[in-house]
Amino acid sequence: MLYAIGDIHGYSEQLDRALALIRADGGADAPHVFLGDLVDRGPDSCGVIEKLMSGQAAGRDWTVLFGNHDRMFWQFVTRGVEHDPAVKSGKGWLHPALGGPMTLASYGITADDESSDRARLLTEVQAAVPQSHMDWIAALPRWHRAAGHLFVHAGIRPGVPVEDQAEDDLIWIRDGWLDDTRDHGEMVVHGHTALDYPRHEGNRINLDGGAGYGRPLIPAVFDGVDWHLLTDQGREILRPPT
Repeated sequence: MLYAIGDIHGYSEQLDRALALIRADGGADAPHVFLGDLVDRGPDSCGVIEKLMSGQAAGRDWTVLFGNHDRMFWQFVTRGVEHDPAVKSGKGWLHPALGGPMTLASYGITADDESSDRARLLTEVQAAVPQSHMDWIAALPRWHRAAGHLFVHAGIRPGVPVEDQAEDDLIWIRDGWLDDTRDHGEMVVHGHTALDYPRHEGNRINLDGGAGYGRPLIPAVFDGVDWHLLTDQGREILRPPT
C-alpha cells in the first residue's frame, strides 16, 4: 500500500488526524508521500515541519515534496524575498492571504504586510527559524515516482518529460494543466489547487481538499488497484467521474 497526503498548510492537528487514519488503516509503516505546501495559513507550520522531519529521522518511509508556499517561506527567511513572480495578484508572502504571518507566528515572530522595518524583521526571523528547517526545505524533492504514479505538488506541463519540467510549473501550474484531458503516460497525483473534496479526474488525482481553508485534511491510499480516501467511517473509493 501507498499513502498520500495533500496540502497541510500549517495545520498540525489535521496532520495528526490524517496520520491516525493511516495507522488505523494498517499503514503506519507503509510509504507515505506528502504533496507539499506544508506551511502558511494554519497556526503551526513549525510543528508540521518538526513532525515530518522527526518521522524521517526515525526511519519512516516518508517522501515530502516541495510546494510553492514552502518556497515562499524559504525565500523570505534565506533571502528576504517577499514577492514570488508567480503570484499574479502581486501580493507578498507577508500578506494575510498568503499566510506568511501565521507561519512566522508559529516561530514566535509577530509580523504582517504593514511591518515597517523589514531589515530588523528579517534579522529576527533568521534568528528564530532553525537553519535545519531551511536546509530540509531546500532539499525536498520536486517530484516523486512510486507504484506507477507521478507525485508532484501542483502538476506538470503536459507533453514535457518530468526530468525537463520547470520548477515553477511543478509547484505553481494551473493554466494549461487543469483543463488538459490527455493521458500523461502515468497517473499524476497532486495538490495545490484547493477543492471542497479530493477528486479523481481520470488522468490525474487532486488531493488538496482545502485544509488550508479550514476543511479536513483527507489522506488517500493506493492498494495496488484503486485509490481510496480515508475517513472516520473507513475507506471511500476514489474513482473518476463517469
